[in-house]
Amino acid sequence: MEFEHKTVLVAETISNLNINPDGIYVDCTAGGGGLSFEIASRLSRRGKLICIDQDPDAINVCRRRLAQFENVSIVHGNFSEISRIVHSFGIDYVDGIVLDIGVSSYQLDSADRGFSYKNDAILDMRMSKTGKSARDVVNSLNYLELKKIIKNYGEEEFASRIADLIVKKRITKSINTTCELADIVSQAIPCYAKRCGGHPARKTFQAIRIYVNNELANLEKCLDQSVELLKSFGRLLIITFHSLEDRIVKQKMSFWAKPCICPPDFPVCVCGAKPKIELIIKKPIVASACEVAENFRSRSAKLRVCVKI
Repeated sequence: MEFEHKTVLVAETISNLNINPDGIYVDCTAGGGGLSFEIASRLSRRGKLICIDQDPDAINVCRRRLAQFENVSIVHGNFSEISRIVHSFGIDYVDGIVLDIGVSSYQLDSADRGFSYKNDAILDMRMSKTGKSARDVVNSLNYLELKKIIKNYGEEEFASRIADLIVKKRITKSINTTCELADIVSQAIPCYAKRCGGHPARKTFQAIRIYVNNELANLEKCLDQSVELLKSFGRLLIITFHSLEDRIVKQKMSFWAKPCICPPDFPVCVCGAKPKIELIIKKPIVASACEVAENFRSRSAKLRVCVKI
């Protein structure tokens, strides 16, 4: 299956990136190169685009799609290493950084990647195809660890029941496939709770995927480095797809905009901390009704934008 990820909020992202044709830009989650192509098309020969992705399948497609652009560099790596990657090109600061967080359509729809409860496959969920897989996680972590992951990363009300049943089931047989795990989760959730809210395994699969790929910690690392890499008036744009990611982005941007660390009962600020960024928009941009109709996965997308002071 060809790597394909239908980029959301493309027009809104390009507009808010405010591209300087001679500028330097980083697409931290290049995927199949859809957004990268739009950025590269707007750069002059003096401009530069660095594309990063941890998925080797995405990298291969991105290289083919962007082969016509001599000023595009494609790097197989994790966006948590953005500073090292950018500096490896002899670049100190950039004009803009874009992140499209989360799992791609290709990863969800490709059965052999083991991301989705909709296709029966070996449990995997590794975006980089390296390290511990989802199968390793569900068969090795103890009850308390599984409960914490499912509750914190999946915001699952029945995390304790799910974790308990996983541990009991694997005593007689290891849990190897997506359908096996989905069936266990479904058994653990009460019937009344399965009548609404989508597939009963959705939150658990999200939680395990986030844990396997260390997504939230890597996002925080990328954000902290990104704000330091931006030139004055450089822009940072982030598209998120669920509340955990969006909460991290919102809190980071709020702190950068108002970095005061004085106790709340102080009448005036005495810490002297200065804002690093200004919010371009107060509320996130969401997909239009037309885009949602064409691409249902865009319904949960939120775009946040800030500019370096």
